[in-house]
Amino acid sequence: MEKLTTDNQMQSADLLAENVERLRGLFPEVFTEGKIDFAVLKEVLGGHVDEREEKYGLNWHGKRQARRLALTPSTGTLRPCPGESVDWETTQNLMIEGDNLEVLKLLQKSYAGKVKLIYIDPPYNTGKDFVYSDDYRDNIRNYLELTGQMDGEGRRMSSNTEASGRFHTDWLNMMYPRLRLARNLLKMEGVVFISIDDGEVVNLRRLCDEIFGEECFIAQMVWKTRASEDTRATTGVSTDHEYIICYARSTEVALRGAEKNTEKFDNPDHDPRGPWRSADLTGLATKNARPNLHYDLIDPVTQINYGCPSKGWRYEPKTMSIKIDEGRILFPKDGLGRPRHKLFLREMRSLYKNISSIITKTTTSDGTREVNELLDDGVFHFPKPHVLLMTLMEQATVEDDLVLDFFAGSGTTAHAVFNLNKQDGGNRRFILVQLPEPTVQNKYPTIAEITKERLRRVIKKLNDADAGQRDRNEGVKADWGFRVFKLDTSNFKPWDPDPEDLNRTLLDHVDPILPGRSEQDLLFELLLKLGLELTVPMETRIISGKAVHAIGGGALLVCLAEEVTRKEVEPLARGLLDWRKELAPAVSTTFIFRDSAFDDVGKTNLTAILEQNLFASELAGIRSL
Repeated sequence: MEKLTTDNQMQSADLLAENVERLRGLFPEVFTEGKIDFAVLKEVLGGHVDEREEKYGLNWHGKRQARRLALTPSTGTLRPCPGESVDWETTQNLMIEGDNLEVLKLLQKSYAGKVKLIYIDPPYNTGKDFVYSDDYRDNIRNYLELTGQMDGEGRRMSSNTEASGRFHTDWLNMMYPRLRLARNLLKMEGVVFISIDDGEVVNLRRLCDEIFGEECFIAQMVWKTRASEDTRATTGVSTDHEYIICYARSTEVALRGAEKNTEKFDNPDHDPRGPWRSADLTGLATKNARPNLHYDLIDPVTQINYGCPSKGWRYEPKTMSIKIDEGRILFPKDGLGRPRHKLFLREMRSLYKNISSIITKTTTSDGTREVNELLDDGVFHFPKPHVLLMTLMEQATVEDDLVLDFFAGSGTTAHAVFNLNKQDGGNRRFILVQLPEPTVQNKYPTIAEITKERLRRVIKKLNDADAGQRDRNEGVKADWGFRVFKLDTSNFKPWDPDPEDLNRTLLDHVDPILPGRSEQDLLFELLLKLGLELTVPMETRIISGKAVHAIGGGALLVCLAEEVTRKEVEPLARGLLDWRKELAPAVSTTFIFRDSAFDDVGKTNLTAILEQNLFASELAGIRSL
């Protein structure tokens, strides 16, 4: 029975180790005694190595540590909070309360390559925004202390004032590791949208060029945020806009665009080729540029000569003759006017056209009004209107796509997902992450509490509007819910031996689980460590007096009973085999037990029964905590 709770297995994904293994697979010759020989690596890469002292790029103090921070595994976990959730048992949506850097690390195994769209509205670095005080050594402890969940040294959350010599540096050090981790979660056809203002837009562009690649840049959109002049401006210019930067995961990605107007397409002559509309037949080039497009066009029936327009015709004579024979050219019935041609709907290359990079649909005041109506006046400042985010989501998502926002704020992204699903019948899912940053309000002590309450009230509003109608869509129930999780230290004791009392250390680790942690806490940490989604189906059954959990339709069978006697081993094992047969999982099954629940003989017997009754293709492993 393999031990699961080793230090490496119970951490989040070790991205550095994974990168090294990828390099080993590509260039095994650059490794000497397990280490990379950079001299050999340079030779292998040849002309692709840039060794110039002065290079183009964005550099700042702390960049190396920020890169290292992104690659450092997290030792934390996400603890489930069903009591703060809505439709816990059925929803596929997540609202995670915690430091987004650690949460992004914890999501690496379960959600890598699964997110279609990321939208974030990070701190704009105005001099008053909260600065995430990342700690390379122990960011989980740092987070718990900063948010008042653990006694510390009295450290306080602070603002990043412009008087600081590291004003831009601090912001870049905060953003870099988060964007690096977020990129891993995107699908290859995924996109990221980032809201920003003039203060850091230049740095953000250079940062995204490095992380996503200049070639993956899609657009720098301008959002008109104000409907009226900012009378506070002292420069003579009212700044009425912000930016939305868009990058893709790969160069093959483009936004959907806007639907073309097809109302003018009709079929009055019952053309078998379907609906068409009349389109201009004149060309776009002078006679000097395209002499082959300049000729007299004659109606073969009436012999009327329509001459040649100043920019010629759209087609050369041979092609024009073919189109006349196919009945595609429309000659004026009265001989007046100019010939046109039939543009068939089915032959249009796309039903979409490019959208403008300037967004004027909604303003900041609309977002403020939404939150004021849902919660109270002044609860949250400058929220984005959900219509703005719906506009972005329409460009990059369909049906079941997953949307991530790790600077969730008041929860506008989830609001947009709910309303877009209602509008088009989709089933998009979301993951929100929000720091429990303290507020000055008694009703909502943290921003995370504002996020959750907004979601609850949006859901109530949707349910009230749809009373009695939600189940009419072919029996499919809309997902108006969310699961709440909170960042915390791992449920498993870290191996931290006391050299002066090793016996005590060993005794403390007979049961590696921290006191006060529930079976549900353990189950969800297992999902994260084993790379399963936090909304994977889960079923519980009592077998031989012990609670057993089937996860992912039988991919995992977990029994965390604190004690299993020798007499209970065989009926438990037989019950597990029977349930597995009933579940009939499409993949092999991993069995997980609490190591301290068995004596050595019981553990051996359990392993033997399971291995003897399952083929290698059916058994992924038998592991213990």
